[in-house]
Amino acid sequence: MSVFRGIREPDRRVTVVTGHYGSGKTEFSVSLAMLLAKHGFGPYERMGLCDLDIINPYFRSRERKAMLAAAGIPVYGSAYQHDVTAELPELSADVRAPLEDKGCRTIVDLGGNDSGAIVLNQFSNNFSKEETLTLIVINANRPETRDLDGAMAHLQAIERATGLHVDGLINNTHLLRETDAGCIEKGHRLCERLCAETGRFIWCDCYPAGIVPESEIAGRYEHLMPMGLYMRPGWLDR
Repeated sequence: MSVFRGIREPDRRVTVVTGHYGSGKTEFSVSLAMLLAKHGFGPYERMGLCDLDIINPYFRSRERKAMLAAAGIPVYGSAYQHDVTAELPELSADVRAPLEDKGCRTIVDLGGNDSGAIVLNQFSNNFSKEETLTLIVINANRPETRDLDGAMAHLQAIERATGLHVDGLINNTHLLRETDAGCIEKGHRLCERLCAETGRFIWCDCYPAGIVPESEIAGRYEHLMPMGLYMRPGWLDR
């Protein structure tokens, strides 16, 4: 895998991102897409984001389709083209387009638990081992994944539901605007234990840019990724 400006670049054409509700998987998907758009699509001519989260009615990547489109990243998923209908759980047939386009780097924002991940099965022919990198987002401050047993159970449930092998872990342990360096370290330790038990690896450790200064955590982790707050409505901070 190559690294550009400290960010780990996906080494396969399709990156599937999954994680429990509140883990920040959609924020990660959008942040990764925006970073890749800024630094280039690598060996690919195009890039797309597939929003396959039809379970969770909040914080969906399709809510930021205008911003992503402006960055050159079309969003596929919803059968409806208006924001007011973004919560309706119906997928468009064109979601297969970026998955089948060998010239398109694709990020897949998958449903938040094993029930949400089942939707991936209808596209199983589009996820070969050679082309697909599957990542799971772990937030050690969420009740469901706060310890080794919970995180392990979630990882296994995702694999059973999708038939995919989770390749790597994303440590995105946060408390929104209360996140500090201790949160990131707490999540990193949990991910290390999960990796030791399962043979996976930590793909990256995330930190909220503008909240945790990079200088506080630089040098502690192999791969750091700055997270935006693209999905957080401003009124929540008023």
